[in-house]
Amino acid sequence: MTTPPYPEDSERPYPEGRERPYAESPERSYPEDLERSYPEDLERPGLVRTGRSTFVRPIRPEDADRLVAFVGTLSRATLAYRSLGPVVRVRDDLIRRGAHVDYLNELALIALAGEEIAGLVRYVRDPEEPEHAEVTFTIRDDHQSEGFGRLLLEHIAAAARARGIRVLEADVLADNTRMINVFLGSGYRVEAGPPGQIIHFEIAIDPQAQAVARAERREHTAVRRSLRPLLEPRSVAVIGANRGPLTIGHEIVANLLRGGFSGSVFPVNPQAEQIAGVRAYPNVRELPEPPDLALVAVRAEAVPEVVRECAEAGVKAVVVVSTGFGETGAAGRATELELARFARTSGMRLVGPNCMGVVNTTPAARLAATFSPALPTPGRVAMSSQSGPLGLAVLDFARRLRLGFSGFVSVGHAVDVSTNDLLQWWEEDPETSVILLHVEHFGNPRRFARIARRVAPRKPIIAVHPGHADSAVSSLFAQSGVIRTRSLQELFDVALLLAHQPPPPGNRVAVITNAGGPASLTVGACAASGLRVPVLGEPTQQALRTALSPNADIANPIDLTPTATAAHYRHALDTVLADDDIDAAIVLFMPPLADKPDEVASAILDAAAAAPEKPVVTSFLGGAGVADLLHRGDLVVPTYTFPEAAAASLGHAAAYEAWRSTPAGVVPDLAGVDVERARSLVAGSARGLVPASIAAELLDSYGIAVRDTEPGSGPHPGPDAFLSVSADPVFGPVVAFGLTGDYADLMADVVHRVTPLSDRDAREMVRSLRAAPLLDGRVGGRGVDLAALEETVLRISAMVEDLPEIEALELRPVRLLPPGDGVAVAHATIRLADNATADTTGHPMKGGPS
Repeated sequence: MTTPPYPEDSERPYPEGRERPYAESPERSYPEDLERSYPEDLERPGLVRTGRSTFVRPIRPEDADRLVAFVGTLSRATLAYRSLGPVVRVRDDLIRRGAHVDYLNELALIALAGEEIAGLVRYVRDPEEPEHAEVTFTIRDDHQSEGFGRLLLEHIAAAARARGIRVLEADVLADNTRMINVFLGSGYRVEAGPPGQIIHFEIAIDPQAQAVARAERREHTAVRRSLRPLLEPRSVAVIGANRGPLTIGHEIVANLLRGGFSGSVFPVNPQAEQIAGVRAYPNVRELPEPPDLALVAVRAEAVPEVVRECAEAGVKAVVVVSTGFGETGAAGRATELELARFARTSGMRLVGPNCMGVVNTTPAARLAATFSPALPTPGRVAMSSQSGPLGLAVLDFARRLRLGFSGFVSVGHAVDVSTNDLLQWWEEDPETSVILLHVEHFGNPRRFARIARRVAPRKPIIAVHPGHADSAVSSLFAQSGVIRTRSLQELFDVALLLAHQPPPPGNRVAVITNAGGPASLTVGACAASGLRVPVLGEPTQQALRTALSPNADIANPIDLTPTATAAHYRHALDTVLADDDIDAAIVLFMPPLADKPDEVASAILDAAAAAPEKPVVTSFLGGAGVADLLHRGDLVVPTYTFPEAAAASLGHAAAYEAWRSTPAGVVPDLAGVDVERARSLVAGSARGLVPASIAAELLDSYGIAVRDTEPGSGPHPGPDAFLSVSADPVFGPVVAFGLTGDYADLMADVVHRVTPLSDRDAREMVRSLRAAPLLDGRVGGRGVDLAALEETVLRISAMVEDLPEIEALELRPVRLLPPGDGVAVAHATIRLADNATADTTGHPMKGGPS
């Protein structure tokens, strides 16, 4: 599956009399510092359509022998496709030249399978049209039809865009249908020349919505296939299995057997004949079959060799529970990255190191590949944790909460398999309805945002993050619909609700209690959580009066008094859940001497079952063991020790439902944008702070005029605002918006969002300031031109997305004018970063493992 030209492997003249690109001239020379300019940021793990893992990186001069070997494996048919006709002979010296590129005007990327090249893509820039480049693909015969062509096209397109190339050109033999289908199915705008023996293609590689969507579908399919041996293996080896109980290797074997795994379990220990009653083997090579999954529990220094043996034995996935890697310092981190790279090039996926294993409780694949003494009960919640030790506490705590799991993966240092991968697995898992994430760091936050936005409308994602880079993390979660919690306790509080109750359709809550003090605390907690406790309407109050004590307070909160019975609770709960102006109920119970908690719990279950569309949560203060009373078959009413936790959980659920019910945003096409003019201005500017005149021209290229409009001139302006962009090293461009003066300086009333921004993001950004009543006219007059302000935010987002060289930007002040009068940018500053800071996605950030 290849496209021409490939002059290195043939002495044929260049097709149809076209001139050879200058970079292929025999006279070309290479700078002495070529290797120092090697772009490490283009080294990326990859997955092809079949789920096979690989590693994509730029070619290096030391790859010359590897390249000769690669060409030597190609069939004559493949070489003919590569060279647009029969190949007379292949010269090694010409092939070796292909390992020398300047990484700017000529770039070659290779996809590795083990130590060998599985596929290669190369572009050569056209010296007369620098935004055009000739592109060629070569895929080894035994890897054709696996999806390497599409993967390499995505990688080379991203790298070319970052280097100012907008169009890739290729000549293809008319019967090379595989390569033609790669181009036509890419989602890019493709123009094909007239039919003939050779077809000329021009591929516009600016990212289009269709191209992004198709790339995501390809990635999604590949990820799920690659994870099947990990989460649904047919056989498992435990390397480092010990004979003695209470050791890690032994407990993994024991858990696999106790957990109901239906496949083969192979303990590996050269000193043992049996472990946990199962035959042991001296090494992986002597196993009766290649296992899908291997768990590695040996000393850190022995792990690389064990992983290599696994690769040679045909293992498809590896979980490294061993410690002693990145947590020990830079050398350990380098070792674990090499482990991940080796696993990828060998076609394996790797979890860890420093993790506690993998659990799957779904009926089709019982798997307890962990040393945890507490195994979860089956349920609807799946969780990814980036901390191994924390996972032990999590599973124990979940059992005590009676929170069941469909799956649990401790990703440890996440050098390969990541939270992003697991989200895509659980996205389609019918046994999973809620996803929990413990996230300490992000490898690829933009990919996380894309996946989360797709998953969250159907399955709530609840995350806990330690809090560094807080504004960027909060913004990423808010844009993606992820429920952010501040503690593990809060994480599980919210999970308990959403795993068993629907999210409320609104934020109006009825509070039912038999004690006034806890009710007052609950009302305050509701207000702090974005919930309302409205006064009940007269029909509902009248219905309550007919059955409750004359001393009951029925306005809301509904105080049943300490003499309330289970029947009173049932009537009150039935009545408020039937009220169309109430979205949820919080039931408080302080057990008095005269009544029993089990009777009240039964009444609550009856009422909740009768109104399944509205959530009910409870707090039985002082009621140890009450959680067991609020379960009946599949019906569970969450109960919390204190009412503040009940209110906070319900508030998170209500905010999630509000996000889910709001129409999804789009990144709009903006009129009056001249991207080419802007790129030309950036190319001609020195790095650092650009002159004010250039800043004004750049903004004008995106339809934003800079004009010094003082207060008092023309229409009376609203408050002044500012818009700024900073390049976060992890999250990429982060846009900040706020009002100038005390609003931002003293009240910290500033909103952040991560680009690219949709129209929904811009709207929420502008309207979520605490000072928003000044903007929409609720306070202080007519308000300002919100539509023009939101459009300006979108234009700034588009600008920094298109121009990754922009390191920082600030518009201050932005004068907010009355509705219909637009906005006036009075002053602008723009700072350009070194080109080397831009990664292959075109953003000034560098991502680690996905």
